[in-house]
Amino acid sequence: MRWFQRMMTAAVLSASVVAASVGVSYGQDPKQEKVVRIGFQKYGKLVLLKSKGTLEEKLKAAGYKVVWTEFPSGPPLLEALNVGAIDFGNTGEAPPIFAQAAGAPIQYVAYEPPAPKGEAILVPKDSKLASVADLKGKKVALNKGSNVHYLLVKALAKAGVKYSEIEPVFLAPADARAAFERGAVDAWVIWDPFLAAAEAATGARTLADGTGIVSNYQFYFSSKTFVDSDPKIVDLVLAQLSEVDDWAKGDIHAVAQQLAPAIGLSVPVVEVALKRQSYGIKPVTESVIADQQQVADTFFSLGLIPKQIKISDVARRSGS
Repeated sequence: MRWFQRMMTAAVLSASVVAASVGVSYGQDPKQEKVVRIGFQKYGKLVLLKSKGTLEEKLKAAGYKVVWTEFPSGPPLLEALNVGAIDFGNTGEAPPIFAQAAGAPIQYVAYEPPAPKGEAILVPKDSKLASVADLKGKKVALNKGSNVHYLLVKALAKAGVKYSEIEPVFLAPADARAAFERGAVDAWVIWDPFLAAAEAATGARTLADGTGIVSNYQFYFSSKTFVDSDPKIVDLVLAQLSEVDDWAKGDIHAVAQQLAPAIGLSVPVVEVALKRQSYGIKPVTESVIADQQQVADTFFSLGLIPKQIKISDVARRSGS
């Protein structure tokens, strides 16, 4: 559990810096500020929404402005939401499990359908490892607390390998790729677009993606305070996301051209990643809540979170 505590401590420090940079104190009421503070990662629908500029127009008409803050991954984004530095953001399915277990006042407000091919366990092209079962006793790089953490756990279980029988090496994507390329780890569990980039640049082979193993949902969150005080603004943001989503799925090449310069990848690589992701911004359903509960229960059984949690306690249903 020490790594979990270290992760939370590091995320708190990161979020504190973010809060200071946008001039927000944790005790302030977001409604009084008339600001929607959105956390985003370098890749995804929120990046497209930010670049389009349409949300700003809609929010201005409602008497709000928007402040955007970029995060390197899901865990620090949700910790920023926890401490009041942002009001809204999105991550994959694993980070909110750790955040809720740590007491973060998050509310699931929407999700994107499963995209199991958008994450995978990679090995170097000349590796002798031929299956997930071959990972027993091997070093596997991954971003702790991220979606791929769950993929690794479930893929190992399906292959009859205990999580305790591999050596996880917790690294952020850039550091993990460096370790992967120099042979310091035997495998790397990673998500798009880093996955597509590694395949194109190194010829890495896939031992398994999420197909038949995990759903790989993307979720949208608001702080409980914000969704309770400004539900119509949350709905406005989701409506604008849906419009961007409709555009994106209809013109993947144009989206790739728009995203590629910002994330430092070629247009063809980004197109590969975009074709593996899902489209549609949907209200949270009981089925999705049940799937997410399985993730939480799995992490608790492995001692990766300190207590059992109920996803239904923090899910906003359609119409609420």
